[in-house]
Amino acid sequence: IPKDKLLVTVFHEDDEAYKLWKKIAGLSESKIIKIDTSDNFWSMGDTGPCGPCSEIFYDHGDHVEGGPPGSANEDGDRFVEIWNLVFMQYEQLSEKERINLPNPSIDTGMGLERMTAVLNSTHSNFDIDIFQSLINKISEVIQKTPGDDIASYRVISDHLRAVSFSIADGQLPSNTGAGYVIRRILRRAIRYGFTFLDQKKPFIHLLVEIISTQI
Repeated sequence: IPKDKLLVTVFHEDDEAYKLWKKIAGLSESKIIKIDTSDNFWSMGDTGPCGPCSEIFYDHGDHVEGGPPGSANEDGDRFVEIWNLVFMQYEQLSEKERINLPNPSIDTGMGLERMTAVLNSTHSNFDIDIFQSLINKISEVIQKTPGDDIASYRVISDHLRAVSFSIADGQLPSNTGAGYVIRRILRRAIRYGFTFLDQKKPFIHLLVEIISTQI
């Protein structure tokens, strides 16, 4: 990934992260944006572990509407977050009391689909090879080419991936809690096929195999 397409954000009080981005990554000051909102400070609630964040953004180019993080036009699609780091170094005891954690750590995570979109030179997650292979499989199974109803193919693809991953992790559909969430997601995928793609017979199960090859 070209370095000139990347920029990062840091919490405005986190001078250590600011200096490390300059030293390790060689980013110029114009590419390191200080954010003074909770967007760059993570906490699990009113109390508990917390710490400043640093996020990596990819610039899709000036042909896409949107401004850099922290700007008035930050909600546009030009600058997309692809990676997040949380420096878990404090424990919030109360609204006014915070202490250092005895064993600080870094919680880091990459957005797989967003990174793939960058590597595939596309702006939409649904245009990446991961989703396109599944959309093509849906088209093959129901014997219908996507047109104005492409949104239904995308919903089914997205929901089926979520359900498949959750079940693979051990969370089965049920009537309560997280299991009910999985059940509702699966039901919505089926409804889109039934209502918008005119599929009156079960077909969702025929798509699972191609997802298993992507895991």
